[in-house]
Amino acid sequence: MAFSLRQLQYFVAVAENGSVSSAAHTLSISQSTVTEALRELELDLGFRLLERHARGADLTLKGHHFLRHARKILGDVADARRSLAGPQASAPEGRLSVGVTPLVAGYVYADLLARFSRAFPGIAVEAVEDAADYLEHLLVGGELDVAVMVLPPGRRSAALHTESVEVSPYRVWMPLGHRALAEERVSLTDLAGEPHVLLTIDEIAEASQVVWRRLGIRPPVAFRTRSVEAVRSLVATGAGVAVLPDLTYRPWSLEGDKIEARALVDEVPAVEVATAWRRGSPLSPAAAGFVSVAATRHGARGR
Repeated sequence: MAFSLRQLQYFVAVAENGSVSSAAHTLSISQSTVTEALRELELDLGFRLLERHARGADLTLKGHHFLRHARKILGDVADARRSLAGPQASAPEGRLSVGVTPLVAGYVYADLLARFSRAFPGIAVEAVEDAADYLEHLLVGGELDVAVMVLPPGRRSAALHTESVEVSPYRVWMPLGHRALAEERVSLTDLAGEPHVLLTIDEIAEASQVVWRRLGIRPPVAFRTRSVEAVRSLVATGAGVAVLPDLTYRPWSLEGDKIEARALVDEVPAVEVATAWRRGSPLSPAAAGFVSVAATRHGARGR
């Protein structure tokens, strides 16, 4: 039996929502319908896509790889339907200049670009990656139409209008078998003696260090890096633990080693990803379309 588009849609929904119950709520269907569709899909493929547990469901290594194919299949089908739908009103054409911060470039931008390109195929997008401060400079100077950035915690620029795309809480990453995995929530105080791996982009490392100072701890730093994949590999092999926003979490390293994540007892302000443009400047049709597409990611709300 060949798998169906419906099964792919349900699988992607579970992967994106983290549990069958959340996916069923998003899809407005019963949990049993989603569960049965996933069971049939796994039987057809011949391998497990998800590991179920009390907190929800995690992708297996093969499930993580299959997710990319499932998203591409669904995207291609949507494109085919759109192209065969008959004559439509003329869509905007032209160019769009977009700025992205490093974390956005790795974990948000590709999805936004794919969805924008399907909705506005006549618009050519040029993108640049840089720090939030420099992107603000380019926006104010009119060199960028819009940016998608991690907003600095607790700070808002009076020169920019922002609209939320995604809010992602921090969790602590640990290797399989770590003693703290017995707990549902972990305090950084309990990990104060363990080496930490710090991600030095988009002020991620600073978030951990602010909490350390507040708690009066100073954990040893095993490694500082700008690469999330390096963090993933180091944590998975037991070189240290890491505190990162949930949008970057994947349960497997590139080498195929498992990574576990737990919620934090300590208060760490969540990472907010937002679209931004120069305050007081009207958005072009292309930029307005991009902002509109971005606003649909995970039910984002304007600010």
